[in-house]
Amino acid sequence: MLRISKLTDYATVILAALCEREGAMQSAAEVAERTRIGLPTVSKIMKELHRAGLVASVRGARGGYQLARPAEGISAADIIDAVEGPFALTECSSHLTTCDLEATCRVGHAWQRVNHAIRLSLVDVKLTQLMHKDPPFQSPDLTAKLRAGSTWRPLKRA
Repeated sequence: MLRISKLTDYATVILAALCEREGAMQSAAEVAERTRIGLPTVSKIMKELHRAGLVASVRGARGGYQLARPAEGISAADIIDAVEGPFALTECSSHLTTCDLEATCRVGHAWQRVNHAIRLSLVDVKLTQLMHKDPPFQSPDLTAKLRAGSTWRPLKRA
């Protein structure tokens, strides 16, 4: 099953909280209180997001964190990469392949194609869409393919 980690989910919630007060410096304690995520976890994630260039930080009494770039410029791929590292479905989908079967594998290229398609989708989804500030992405091609025989259906949210 493909699933992002809880830390990546929390990172998205934290970035959304920073986005709500875009431009304002917010302490880790303020973000923890607003998001109801524990302060140690918020601090750890903020460091990872800072290292990845998604948030800027300023030390001192008037310091804190803020988005390093506009929310429209932060993708789901950026968030996943910051917390979990580069997305790779299989060993051979990674740039740093160490697969022992690569020379004789007949399916690796297909998985690389799937990996690439997912990566492009993650790049297309922006933080503003994750926050429901932009209209949800609607792909007529994908919808048609799903109706034509796939058993997968998106979750309906209340």
